[in-house]
Amino acid sequence: MQFVLTGIVWGASFLFMKVGLTGLSPVQIVWSRLVLGALALAAIVLWRRERLPAFGRVWGHMLVLAVTFCVAPYLLFAWAEQHVSSGLGSIYNATTPIMTAIMAGLLFRVERLKPVQLVGIGVGILGVVVIIGPWQGLDLGHDIVAQLALLGATACYGFSLAYMRRFVANTGMSALVFSLLNIGLGAVIMLLLTPVVALTPITLDVWVVGSMLLLGFLGTGVAYVWNQNTVRAWGPTRSSTVTYITPVVGVVLGVIVLGEGVSWQEPVGALIVFLGILLAQNRLRLRR
Repeated sequence: MQFVLTGIVWGASFLFMKVGLTGLSPVQIVWSRLVLGALALAAIVLWRRERLPAFGRVWGHMLVLAVTFCVAPYLLFAWAEQHVSSGLGSIYNATTPIMTAIMAGLLFRVERLKPVQLVGIGVGILGVVVIIGPWQGLDLGHDIVAQLALLGATACYGFSLAYMRRFVANTGMSALVFSLLNIGLGAVIMLLLTPVVALTPITLDVWVVGSMLLLGFLGTGVAYVWNQNTVRAWGPTRSSTVTYITPVVGVVLGVIVLGEGVSWQEPVGALIVFLGILLAQNRLRLRR
Protein backbone atom coordinates (compact mmCIF):
# COMPACT_ATOMS: atom_id res chain seq x y z
CA MET A 1 0.00 0.00 0.00
CA GLN A 2 2.81 2.43 0.84
CA PHE A 3 4.51 1.60 -2.47
CA VAL A 4 1.34 2.41 -4.42
CA LEU A 5 0.69 5.57 -2.39
CA THR A 6 4.24 6.78 -3.03
CA GLY A 7 3.79 6.33 -6.79
CA ILE A 8 0.46 8.15 -6.72
CA VAL A 9 1.70 11.08 -4.62
CA TRP A 10 4.93 11.53 -6.58
CA GLY A 11 3.02 11.28 -9.85
CA ALA A 12 0.53 13.88 -8.62
CA SER A 13 3.37 16.20 -7.55
CA PHE A 14 3.68 17.44 -11.12
CA LEU A 15 0.00 18.41 -11.07
CA PHE A 16 0.49 20.20 -7.73
CA MET A 17 3.39 22.20 -9.18
CA LYS A 18 1.38 23.14 -12.26
CA VAL A 19 -1.52 24.39 -10.14
CA GLY A 20 0.88 26.19 -7.79
CA LEU A 21 2.36 28.10 -10.71
CA THR A 22 -0.98 29.88 -11.18
CA GLY A 23 -0.28 31.91 -8.05
CA LEU A 24 3.39 31.42 -7.14
CA SER A 25 6.76 31.71 -8.82
CA PRO A 26 8.92 28.57 -9.30
CA VAL A 27 11.20 29.64 -6.43
CA GLN A 28 8.22 30.14 -4.12
CA ILE A 29 6.97 26.65 -4.97
CA VAL A 30 10.35 25.16 -4.03
CA TRP A 31 10.38 27.24 -0.83
CA SER A 32 6.93 25.94 0.09
CA ARG A 33 7.53 22.26 -0.60
CA LEU A 34 10.89 22.12 1.22
CA VAL A 35 9.77 24.04 4.30
CA LEU A 36 6.51 22.08 4.63
CA GLY A 37 8.27 18.78 3.90
CA ALA A 38 10.92 19.50 6.53
CA LEU A 39 8.21 20.30 9.10
CA ALA A 40 6.45 16.99 8.37
CA LEU A 41 9.66 14.96 8.64
CA ALA A 42 10.78 16.81 11.79
CA ALA A 43 7.46 15.99 13.46
CA ILE A 44 7.88 12.29 12.63
CA VAL A 45 11.49 12.27 13.91
CA LEU A 46 10.41 13.89 17.18
CA TRP A 47 7.55 11.41 17.53
CA ARG A 48 9.93 8.48 17.03
CA ARG A 49 12.59 10.14 19.20
CA GLU A 50 15.37 9.53 16.71
CA ARG A 51 18.68 11.36 17.05
CA LEU A 52 20.54 13.41 14.50
CA PRO A 53 24.19 12.51 13.79
CA ALA A 54 26.99 14.45 15.45
CA PHE A 55 28.03 17.55 13.56
CA GLY A 56 30.94 16.76 11.26
CA ARG A 57 31.83 15.61 7.77
CA VAL A 58 28.50 13.87 7.24
CA TRP A 59 26.74 17.23 7.54
CA GLY A 60 28.92 18.57 4.74
CA HIS A 61 27.94 15.66 2.50
CA MET A 62 24.28 16.17 3.38
CA LEU A 63 24.57 19.86 2.49
CA VAL A 64 25.84 18.87 -0.97
CA LEU A 65 22.88 16.51 -1.33
CA ALA A 66 20.47 19.20 -0.14
CA VAL A 67 21.54 21.30 -3.13
CA THR A 68 21.84 18.54 -5.75
CA PHE A 69 18.96 16.28 -4.65
CA CYS A 70 16.45 18.94 -3.56
CA VAL A 71 17.02 22.62 -4.31
CA ALA A 72 18.48 22.40 -7.84
CA PRO A 73 16.18 19.72 -9.35
CA TYR A 74 13.09 21.14 -7.66
CA LEU A 75 13.87 24.57 -9.14
CA LEU A 76 14.46 23.07 -12.59
CA PHE A 77 11.20 21.08 -12.50
CA ALA A 78 9.16 24.06 -11.27
CA TRP A 79 10.64 26.43 -13.86
CA ALA A 80 10.20 23.93 -16.69
CA GLU A 81 6.54 23.34 -15.91
CA GLN A 82 5.83 26.94 -16.86
CA HIS A 83 6.47 25.90 -20.47
CA VAL A 84 5.59 22.17 -20.70
CA SER A 85 2.71 20.03 -19.49
CA SER A 86 2.73 18.37 -16.08
CA GLY A 87 2.40 14.99 -17.81
CA LEU A 88 5.55 15.57 -19.84
CA GLY A 89 7.39 16.54 -16.67
CA SER A 90 6.41 13.25 -15.05
CA ILE A 91 7.58 11.33 -18.14
CA TYR A 92 11.00 12.96 -18.04
CA ASN A 93 11.24 12.19 -14.33
CA ALA A 94 11.29 8.50 -15.33
CA THR A 95 14.75 8.99 -16.87
CA THR A 96 16.25 9.17 -13.35
CA PRO A 97 17.47 5.51 -13.35
CA ILE A 98 19.21 6.13 -16.69
CA MET A 99 20.96 9.20 -15.27
CA THR A 100 21.86 7.26 -12.14
CA ALA A 101 23.49 4.51 -14.19
CA ILE A 102 25.53 7.10 -16.11
CA MET A 103 26.69 8.92 -12.96
CA ALA A 104 27.38 5.77 -10.92
CA GLY A 105 29.26 4.02 -13.71
CA LEU A 106 31.06 6.79 -15.56
CA LEU A 107 31.48 9.69 -13.10
CA PHE A 108 31.82 8.23 -9.61
CA ARG A 109 32.75 4.71 -10.77
CA VAL A 110 30.88 3.05 -7.90
CA GLU A 111 29.44 0.56 -10.38
CA ARG A 112 31.01 -1.26 -13.29
CA LEU A 113 28.71 -0.96 -16.28
CA LYS A 114 28.14 -4.13 -18.26
CA PRO A 115 27.67 -4.04 -22.05
CA VAL A 116 23.91 -4.59 -21.66
CA GLN A 117 23.73 -1.59 -19.31
CA LEU A 118 25.53 0.61 -21.84
CA VAL A 119 22.98 -0.54 -24.42
CA GLY A 120 20.24 0.40 -21.96
CA ILE A 121 21.66 3.91 -21.58
CA GLY A 122 21.67 4.26 -25.36
CA VAL A 123 18.08 3.01 -25.60
CA GLY A 124 17.04 5.47 -22.89
CA ILE A 125 18.64 8.34 -24.81
CA LEU A 126 16.78 7.19 -27.91
CA GLY A 127 13.53 7.34 -25.93
CA VAL A 128 14.26 10.93 -24.93
CA VAL A 129 14.91 11.84 -28.57
CA VAL A 130 11.53 10.33 -29.52
CA ILE A 131 9.80 12.39 -26.81
CA ILE A 132 11.44 15.61 -28.05
CA GLY A 133 10.51 14.73 -31.66
CA PRO A 134 13.31 16.54 -33.58
CA TRP A 135 11.77 15.50 -36.94
CA GLN A 136 9.02 18.04 -36.24
CA GLY A 137 11.62 20.80 -36.29
CA LEU A 138 13.32 22.12 -33.18
CA ASP A 139 12.06 25.43 -31.88
CA LEU A 140 14.87 26.69 -29.67
CA GLY A 141 12.39 28.58 -27.55
CA HIS A 142 11.07 27.89 -24.08
CA ASP A 143 9.70 24.44 -24.90
CA ILE A 144 13.00 22.80 -25.86
CA VAL A 145 14.90 24.66 -23.14
CA ALA A 146 12.32 23.48 -20.61
CA GLN A 147 12.77 19.88 -21.72
CA LEU A 148 16.53 20.26 -21.32
CA ALA A 149 15.87 21.66 -17.83
CA LEU A 150 13.84 18.52 -17.03
CA LEU A 151 16.79 16.39 -18.12
CA GLY A 152 19.04 18.58 -15.98
CA ALA A 153 16.81 17.86 -12.99
CA THR A 154 17.01 14.09 -13.45
CA ALA A 155 20.78 14.42 -13.98
CA CYS A 156 20.88 16.07 -10.54
CA TYR A 157 18.98 13.09 -9.12
CA GLY A 158 21.39 10.66 -10.80
CA PHE A 159 24.40 12.58 -9.47
CA SER A 160 22.93 12.63 -5.97
CA LEU A 161 22.08 8.92 -5.87
CA ALA A 162 25.61 8.02 -7.00
CA TYR A 163 27.06 10.54 -4.49
CA MET A 164 25.04 8.91 -1.70
CA ARG A 165 26.47 5.52 -2.53
CA ARG A 166 30.01 6.89 -2.66
CA PHE A 167 30.08 9.10 0.43
CA VAL A 168 27.12 8.50 2.79
CA ALA A 169 26.28 4.82 2.42
CA ASN A 170 27.64 3.81 5.86
CA THR A 171 26.83 6.75 8.10
CA GLY A 172 24.56 4.75 10.41
CA MET A 173 21.66 7.18 9.96
CA SER A 174 18.17 5.78 9.73
CA ALA A 175 16.30 6.38 6.51
CA LEU A 176 14.02 8.86 8.30
CA VAL A 177 16.87 10.92 9.77
CA PHE A 178 18.63 10.86 6.40
CA SER A 179 15.49 12.24 4.73
CA LEU A 180 15.08 14.92 7.40
CA LEU A 181 18.66 16.17 6.98
CA ASN A 182 18.32 16.13 3.21
CA ILE A 183 15.01 18.01 3.07
CA GLY A 184 15.74 20.08 6.20
CA LEU A 185 19.02 21.52 4.94
CA GLY A 186 17.32 22.28 1.64
CA ALA A 187 14.63 24.13 3.59
CA VAL A 188 17.29 26.13 5.46
CA ILE A 189 18.80 27.21 2.14
CA MET A 190 15.41 28.37 0.89
CA LEU A 191 14.69 30.17 4.17
CA LEU A 192 17.95 32.09 3.76
CA LEU A 193 16.72 33.07 0.30
CA THR A 194 13.38 34.33 1.67
CA PRO A 195 14.18 38.04 1.04
CA VAL A 196 14.72 37.21 -2.63
CA VAL A 197 11.73 34.88 -2.84
CA ALA A 198 9.43 37.44 -1.19
CA LEU A 199 10.10 40.04 -3.90
CA THR A 200 7.73 38.27 -6.28
CA PRO A 201 3.99 38.88 -5.68
CA ILE A 202 1.74 35.91 -4.92
CA THR A 203 -1.89 35.10 -5.66
CA LEU A 204 -3.38 32.59 -3.26
CA ASP A 205 -6.62 30.67 -3.59
CA VAL A 206 -7.85 27.35 -2.21
CA TRP A 207 -6.35 25.39 -5.13
CA VAL A 208 -2.89 26.93 -4.84
CA VAL A 209 -2.79 26.55 -1.05
CA GLY A 210 -4.13 23.00 -1.20
CA SER A 211 -1.62 22.01 -3.87
CA MET A 212 1.30 23.38 -1.84
CA LEU A 213 0.15 21.63 1.33
CA LEU A 214 -0.14 18.32 -0.52
CA LEU A 215 3.15 18.83 -2.37
CA GLY A 216 4.97 19.76 0.84
CA PHE A 217 3.54 17.53 3.56
CA LEU A 218 2.86 14.51 1.32
CA GLY A 219 5.09 14.71 -1.75
CA THR A 220 8.19 16.08 0.01
CA GLY A 221 7.52 14.73 3.49
CA VAL A 222 5.44 11.64 4.24
CA ALA A 223 6.05 10.02 0.84
CA TYR A 224 9.77 9.89 1.66
CA VAL A 225 8.95 7.79 4.73
CA TRP A 226 6.68 5.50 2.70
CA ASN A 227 9.43 5.07 0.10
CA GLN A 228 12.09 4.26 2.69
CA ASN A 229 9.77 1.72 4.35
CA THR A 230 9.30 0.07 0.95
CA VAL A 231 13.08 0.01 0.37
CA ARG A 232 13.58 -1.75 3.70
CA ALA A 233 10.81 -4.26 3.05
CA TRP A 234 11.50 -5.03 -0.63
CA GLY A 235 15.06 -3.88 -1.26
CA PRO A 236 16.24 -1.07 -3.57
CA THR A 237 15.70 -2.90 -6.86
CA ARG A 238 12.04 -3.78 -6.45
CA SER A 239 11.17 -0.53 -4.70
CA SER A 240 12.73 1.52 -7.52
CA THR A 241 9.96 0.31 -9.84
CA VAL A 242 7.89 3.17 -8.42
CA THR A 243 9.49 4.97 -11.39
CA TYR A 244 6.99 3.18 -13.62
CA ILE A 245 3.95 4.42 -11.66
CA THR A 246 4.70 8.14 -11.44
CA PRO A 247 4.55 9.01 -15.18
CA VAL A 248 1.31 7.08 -15.64
CA VAL A 249 -0.27 8.97 -12.73
CA GLY A 250 1.21 12.28 -13.91
CA VAL A 251 -0.07 11.95 -17.48
CA VAL A 252 -3.55 10.74 -16.46
CA LEU A 253 -4.01 13.56 -13.93
CA GLY A 254 -2.74 16.12 -16.44
CA VAL A 255 -5.30 14.97 -19.01
CA ILE A 256 -8.26 14.61 -16.61
CA VAL A 257 -7.72 17.58 -14.29
CA LEU A 258 -5.93 20.10 -16.50
CA GLY A 259 -7.16 18.99 -19.91
CA GLU A 260 -3.61 18.61 -21.22
CA GLY A 261 -3.05 16.99 -24.59
CA VAL A 262 -0.70 14.06 -25.22
CA SER A 263 1.06 13.60 -28.56
CA TRP A 264 1.87 10.11 -29.78
CA GLN A 265 5.64 10.44 -29.29
CA GLU A 266 5.34 11.04 -25.54
CA PRO A 267 3.94 7.60 -24.53
CA VAL A 268 6.01 5.86 -27.23
CA GLY A 269 9.17 7.60 -26.04
CA ALA A 270 8.27 6.76 -22.45
CA LEU A 271 7.99 3.05 -23.30
CA ILE A 272 11.42 3.17 -24.98
CA VAL A 273 12.82 4.88 -21.87
CA PHE A 274 11.32 2.13 -19.67
CA LEU A 275 13.01 -0.49 -21.86
CA GLY A 276 16.26 1.38 -21.44
CA ILE A 277 15.76 1.42 -17.67
CA LEU A 278 15.26 -2.35 -17.59
CA LEU A 279 18.47 -2.85 -19.58
CA ALA A 280 20.46 -0.24 -17.60
CA GLN A 281 19.45 -1.88 -14.32
CA ASN A 282 20.35 -5.29 -15.78
CA ARG A 283 16.86 -6.67 -15.23
CA LEU A 284 16.35 -8.29 -18.63
CA ARG A 285 18.05 -11.65 -18.90
CA LEU A 286 17.73 -14.11 -21.77
CA ARG A 287 17.10 -17.70 -20.77
CA ARG A 288 19.31 -20.34 -22.31
